[in-house]
Amino acid sequence: MPSVLRHDWSRDQVLALFALPFPELMHRAGTVHRENFDPSQVQVSTLLSIKTGGCPEDCAYCPQSARYNTGVKAHKLLSLDEVIEKASQAKAAGASRFCMGAAWRSPKDKDVAQVAEMVSAVKALGLEACATLGMLSPDQAGTLKRAGLDYYNHNLDSAPDFYGDVIKTREYQDRLDTLEHVRNAGLKTCCGGIVGMGETRDQRAGLLQSLANLPEHPGSVPINRLVQVEGTPLHGTALLDPFEFVRTIAVARLMMPKSVVRLSAGRAEMNEELQALCFLAGANSIFYGEKLLTTGNPDVEADQALFERLGLVPMQVVQESGTVHADVLQATTEVAANDVRSCAA
Repeated sequence: MPSVLRHDWSRDQVLALFALPFPELMHRAGTVHRENFDPSQVQVSTLLSIKTGGCPEDCAYCPQSARYNTGVKAHKLLSLDEVIEKASQAKAAGASRFCMGAAWRSPKDKDVAQVAEMVSAVKALGLEACATLGMLSPDQAGTLKRAGLDYYNHNLDSAPDFYGDVIKTREYQDRLDTLEHVRNAGLKTCCGGIVGMGETRDQRAGLLQSLANLPEHPGSVPINRLVQVEGTPLHGTALLDPFEFVRTIAVARLMMPKSVVRLSAGRAEMNEELQALCFLAGANSIFYGEKLLTTGNPDVEADQALFERLGLVPMQVVQESGTVHADVLQATTEVAANDVRSCAA
């Protein structure tokens, strides 16, 4: 029976999915995954921090906040040539999507114009282009769309009732407004959140409820597992149970059956067995490379070896009727990277 796209989930309904016996939850998630995707195919992206550090926000998880002493130094926006070089390297390593992240609260119009040039250059290489730059105005979203941007990343981060415990410099509605501007501009959305920040299961359910009840399900749903960085307020938070993380992936797959569910930040702390469970639960995208903006990530060789052991294959971008999209690459590598700050910008 084809998966039904719903936008009317109640918190109790989401909690009922979380409460399923683990084998039943995995079976249901795997079945829905197979209805909509080939479970052996995994989308791969690479993330580049094009402007690092110095962010004025107070996101309690973020090492790029200027409010915390984390050792991350602020750097200016990279040059166009530097971005082209990194994107070319990512494509050569097997990436199908290239994401550019900048530590801004909200960019100025001149900043967006510079990023638009980068987007056009990335597209010219035959890659999908994604950006995460903070809050956008409708005009700025339109500028990026005209430059050829495919995806815009802007996470909800958490459930509305937990958000104020993590961030006070930006309202939840600000995030919803940016997502609306992005959708209205005709861009696809990449939107997820972070788990393991001290939230309850009820609040994890609230995050997925908020994502699935958006007017359109995000094209990509990054599920970040908190990377604890010394100097941030969330350093020292009790670690999330690994099986609870897998449950979160599985419930996301059930609620957003046609979305790409991405294992994002925190993979460096996951063993191969946990990652394999996540793929069985419906995850079908990763970021890889040495770094996710400012936090660690499994290296390319390790990911390639894991893919080979699990019989997984990556995707590549192909041109079809003038449209760039991801399709299956029969036997090659992949590249991906997204970190807490990138997908939480």
